[in-house]
Amino acid sequence: MIQDYVALDLETTGLHPVRDRILEIGAIRVKNGEIEDRYSTLVDCRMLIPERITELTGITNELLEEAKAQGQAPDVSEAVAELLKFCGDLPLLGHNIMFDYSFVKQNAWNCGLEFEKEGIDTLKIAKVFLSDLPSRSLEALCTYFQIDVGAHHRAVEDAMAAASLYGHLAETFETEEAERAGKNGIFLPARLVCTVKKQVPATKMQKAYLIDLVKYHRITLDVSIDSLTKSEASRMIDRILFSYGRIKR
Repeated sequence: MIQDYVALDLETTGLHPVRDRILEIGAIRVKNGEIEDRYSTLVDCRMLIPERITELTGITNELLEEAKAQGQAPDVSEAVAELLKFCGDLPLLGHNIMFDYSFVKQNAWNCGLEFEKEGIDTLKIAKVFLSDLPSRSLEALCTYFQIDVGAHHRAVEDAMAAASLYGHLAETFETEEAERAGKNGIFLPARLVCTVKKQVPATKMQKAYLIDLVKYHRITLDVSIDSLTKSEASRMIDRILFSYGRIKR
């Protein structure tokens, strides 16, 4: 079991780092086995939050707007840059850590920042040592180990939960018997491998055409046109043309 790491958790608008956006970041920096600092922020995702995400997290559009008005929901580029500073050279820890890592790495690359990390996955550990459990979700494992860390599906609380879960898993299963079986290495950081491609902003021509389509067809979008990438704008134009047709001159 390592004593220095950053436990990380994100709330996002969906499951795909290219198509979806970071909504909240929570990170806990642990040094010598003790919590040294935390980083927690909502993120201006520049779109309406999907209903299913509000139901899961409790984060509403009104809550996000209030946080933005108070300067507590920065743009994703600022939020990710702050997270990278917070993490420094420490390894990451999380429950299904590749999900969170892929979102951060994609957005870091979009901003011209590198984010290469080693990490520990508490879900992977649970799959090895608790294969008989009906569920190995973070919430289910916290119930199993009687870990009370507050609300689930909020980023900093889930980061805290992952850190506490790691301690319980190591205390229970990081044994000499597991070492002989070659299983203790799973408690140590391993390189996180995630290939991403930089996304570029939508072109002026794409934005202008989208604005014209929205006005012509009297459509209300759930996302800011200025926040779209080139590929997102292309997909949106195709969807509008398929559903509503072209502008008739």
